[in-house]
Amino acid sequence: MDQLNTGLTGQIRYRVSERNLYAYLFGIKNPIVHVMGYFVSVLREKIATFEAPKIALAASVQATGLSDVSGVSINDIRKNLRALNDQMDRDCRSSTARYGIVLDASLITGIDPPNEVESALAAINTAHNSVSSEISLAQASADQKIVQSKRAVEIETLKAQAEVEPLTALAKQLTDLKTFGGEMALIGYLRNVRLGLFRQAKRYVLETRRWEGR
Repeated sequence: MDQLNTGLTGQIRYRVSERNLYAYLFGIKNPIVHVMGYFVSVLREKIATFEAPKIALAASVQATGLSDVSGVSINDIRKNLRALNDQMDRDCRSSTARYGIVLDASLITGIDPPNEVESALAAINTAHNSVSSEISLAQASADQKIVQSKRAVEIETLKAQAEVEPLTALAKQLTDLKTFGGEMALIGYLRNVRLGLFRQAKRYVLETRRWEGR
């Protein structure tokens, strides 16, 4: 914790172990004091070596895009108090054999760093939240552009299919006409199409050939 005096608030629930009354009654003069000292010692060791759960750490890195930094972070401990309490419960089970006291549960409810550090932590949280927000907006914008691009491709594909299908149908029609009606039927079809075009045209140029005799 960089040699900072950090305040902790919480609760400890304990009871006398019926299986080890001798240690409670005759082992030490004041078992409660020893248990509290033992608890504080374990708590200090756990805070000094605390590591955020891998899932939570991966989610944080993915959200902010920032790599994890070695060392203990007050922010990490605050976000993972439940994991810290679970570790404390596991490591304090030996208090039964040592002092004849069973720790039913330890509940660390708050971590209060010095005032001069609190503002720095708030600035760090604000920066992380800002980075996470910007990354989320960028991802949303990228996803939207991808969807729009896919939609544009679908529209252009449908347009191309709409233009190709009449040509395909016409080619099949001409092939069937030639197959079943012969060359004359195809020539007659082309003549009718040419006449239809002439009727639709407002102006056309007719090519003529001029013969010169000698």
